[in-house]
Amino acid sequence: MGARTRYDDATIDEASAAVMTGLIERQADITRAVKQRLAVEIAELHEDPSLVQLLGASVEGNVDTIFHALRHQIPLENVEPPTAAMEYARRVAQRGVPMNALVRAYRLAHQWALGDIIEEINHSGLDPAMSVAVFERLTPVTFRYVDWISQQVVAVYERERDHWLENRNSARAMRVREVLEAAGSDADAITSAIGYPMRRIHLALVLWLTADADSGDELARLERTLRGLAEALASQGSPLFVAADRLSGWGWIPLRPDAVPTAVSDIRRFVARQDGAPHIAVGSPLSGVDGFRRSHRQAQRVRDVAIAAGADAARVTAAADPGLSAAALLGGSLDEAREWVHEVLGPLAGDTDSDARLRETLRVFLLHGASYKVAADELNLHFNTVKYRVQRAVERRGRPIHEDRLDVELALSVCRWYGTSILSG
Repeated sequence: MGARTRYDDATIDEASAAVMTGLIERQADITRAVKQRLAVEIAELHEDPSLVQLLGASVEGNVDTIFHALRHQIPLENVEPPTAAMEYARRVAQRGVPMNALVRAYRLAHQWALGDIIEEINHSGLDPAMSVAVFERLTPVTFRYVDWISQQVVAVYERERDHWLENRNSARAMRVREVLEAAGSDADAITSAIGYPMRRIHLALVLWLTADADSGDELARLERTLRGLAEALASQGSPLFVAADRLSGWGWIPLRPDAVPTAVSDIRRFVARQDGAPHIAVGSPLSGVDGFRRSHRQAQRVRDVAIAAGADAARVTAAADPGLSAAALLGGSLDEAREWVHEVLGPLAGDTDSDARLRETLRVFLLHGASYKVAADELNLHFNTVKYRVQRAVERRGRPIHEDRLDVELALSVCRWYGTSILSG
């Protein structure tokens, strides 16, 4: 109370604005730290790479909203909920993430944000009385914001969860999930239960659209694409489609044996002719119930790579692509994979056009048994150009490659598939 009698409101407002200006200058670092800590503290929120990306956008939206509301004294009744926060609530509802994990994330983020506010006040040079006054001015607003935004996201979560449970093809989807998770292998019983031929060669796919493609019929678009692919591959029966969430779905196509060798290239040709085609991750063609499961797991890992690669990802990515399966296994921890790649490649892991050309030339050269001629033919380059680039790549790395060639090849493959997300600036 002493702080309030010593300073008038205008002076406290001015000091509070200065503190918030300092926090806004550090906003990107604060947002990144909150996202990383949430991913560690709440396991349910980071099991899917696309959820992790959206979590980051949600944190960024909330931090930006409350910081600027405090800086400019914007009443909370005039504040709009961050779009990413609302979408994140919908997506976790669709994935079956418990609501308490979502609410706990807001409580923890609020706790850490208060710590940042205190730190900024302590570094602002204000006298103790003014520091207390500023803290008393800012903190009640943060509590009201967290209470308000929590109510918003809980309401969205509940509506989406109800809608999702009511509208998805629940009976079939539940049985498919049971098949994927169970150990049973009675092909005829499973065929009868889900209406899909299990005694076939299965090609599993994961199809997804980005958030900016939101038009209200996303799942229908994905299913149409799957059916088009099945027709293009002349499948042995109707494909199976199961919604994963509002923007993604799982698919299986029962292949004819003669369609197996060209299935991935046929899919790429089909997608290349489509406007606004979804992203597609493709497993390997595998037989029977076990093949149904394994091909799906492969497609899921391939999608994780494509999600991590972001804008660098191809429209169609397949487990059969050279080096991708190994890259997917390494990508279980992207931070650790990035550190390992930089240890192996050194400066050659730089995010520049020049380094990218050197890496690709070296990758193709090693892939073809260190043959300059074969690499030149594949890259459509002169023999001497390939030789020069390989020498430059080794120089850029800083040490010869004959002692750890396998590591180099794997690191180059990881760079190829993960793109800028694995490279150094």
